[in-house]
This record gives sequence, C-alpha cells and structure tokens, in this order.
Amino acid sequence: MVKDKRIRVLMAKPGMDGHWRGLVIVTQALRDAGMEVIHGGNMAVQEIAQAALQEDVDVVGLSIMTGNAVGMTEATVKELKKAGKGDVLLIMGGVIFEDDMPTLKKLGVDGIFTSGTPLQEIVEFVQQRVGKAKARD
Repeated sequence: MVKDKRIRVLMAKPGMDGHWRGLVIVTQALRDAGMEVIHGGNMAVQEIAQAALQEDVDVVGLSIMTGNAVGMTEATVKELKKAGKGDVLLIMGGVIFEDDMPTLKKLGVDGIFTSGTPLQEIVEFVQQRVGKAKARD
C-alpha cells in the first residue's frame, strides 16, 4: 500500500478573532500547491490540538490578528503537546509584534509570516521543512 505523500495542514484561528482574509488566502495557496488543507476556522486551542491529532496533520498554521500572539501560541503549544502532536511544524501569521518573535520561536513556532509575506514564501517553507520528512516515510 502506498502512503499518501501529500502534506497535511490544519489552518486555524485560536480564539474568536474575526479577521479571516489572510487565513483563507494562505489556505488556498497551500491547496493550490498540492497540500491537503483542513480549514478549521475559529477554534479553541483544545479543539486545534484534537483536530491536529484526529486529522494526523504535519503542519498547524495559526492566524492571529488580535495582538495576543504569545498567549494564544503558548496555550496552543501546550495543548498540542498534551495531545501528542508537539512534533508538528508550527507556522503562524497575522499581526505579530517584532518584539514577540523571539518568544514565539522559543515556544516552538517554526515559521512566522507577517502580513504581506509572499504566498510562495510560505508554500516553499512548508514544502522544504515537511516535504523532506514525508519523502523519507
């Protein structure tokens, strides 16, 4: 039996943030690049972790526009680890304060993409980081 080599991504907005445009556009770009993307939308951090586990994703993408990137990310990482998905590639985008970026990296965020990042840059980052691991499976 041949395993599906497509990269599986969960895209979500932790909490009740209502700014959707970036999440939808990045979701479409990843799908257009051949990835299987689960569009979670607004989810509690526990729901993100459970969906990541149930869908067996390689990547969790967070979109945060509220200015609470550190708190939401810390809570999400904690729940991902509790669910046994602490090894996923974690990317995020939105309004991310430059001063928060070192803290977010320490929390385990692999890629931070602020507003205006070219979509191809995000696609290539995910392909390079996950694609090599999937090819070895």
